[in-house]
Amino acid sequence: MTSAGACLAGRARPSNIREKLNGASTAPGKRRVELARLSRLFGARRDRAALAPLYNAVVGAARDPAWYREGGVPDTLEGRFDMVATLVALLLIRLEAEGDRARAESSLLTETFIDDMDGTLRQIGIGDFVVGKHVGKLVGALGGRLGALREALGGGAPLEEVVRRNVFRDSPVEEARLAFVADRLRGLHGRLAAAPLEPLLAGKLPVA
Repeated sequence: MTSAGACLAGRARPSNIREKLNGASTAPGKRRVELARLSRLFGARRDRAALAPLYNAVVGAARDPAWYREGGVPDTLEGRFDMVATLVALLLIRLEAEGDRARAESSLLTETFIDDMDGTLRQIGIGDFVVGKHVGKLVGALGGRLGALREALGGGAPLEEVVRRNVFRDSPVEEARLAFVADRLRGLHGRLAAAPLEPLLAGKLPVA
């Protein structure tokens, strides 16, 4: 719109502009619904921010050079994603053990992971039209790891095979490196199980 057009538009309906500024053009019931929705949105953001130390600790643990040096995990964008998703899945399994006590934190951690992946995809140039599809696939990958790790750590499947599929994506890997990654994940799972909930939520991840 040209400046003249904008000026004319402004002159044409001054009362509507005033109504919108003072809220008179929106029914009271609708305003309450909109305010409640915004309150939930900003409340969720604050809640996710409270879990930032924990999520950052998970990302830091996933960046440990030992995974890539001794374990042979590919030091690529995909390899780093695989490690972050695997450690997030381990943490979700730990929170599941708390039942309802940590149900909200489990959801918030998953949302934080999704937000992080969304931001990463946008940073590397994935456009708005397809970023949702990519995020959906990444969330599915997290869910797949969660189910596979839950089964393996419960004794229902060899952990090494889960690592082969979900960390190395069935690419050739030396058995010693595969065992290194599986043993580290097994050890972390045990330390997470023994860790008190409150320090854990505050970001004190028992990585060693």
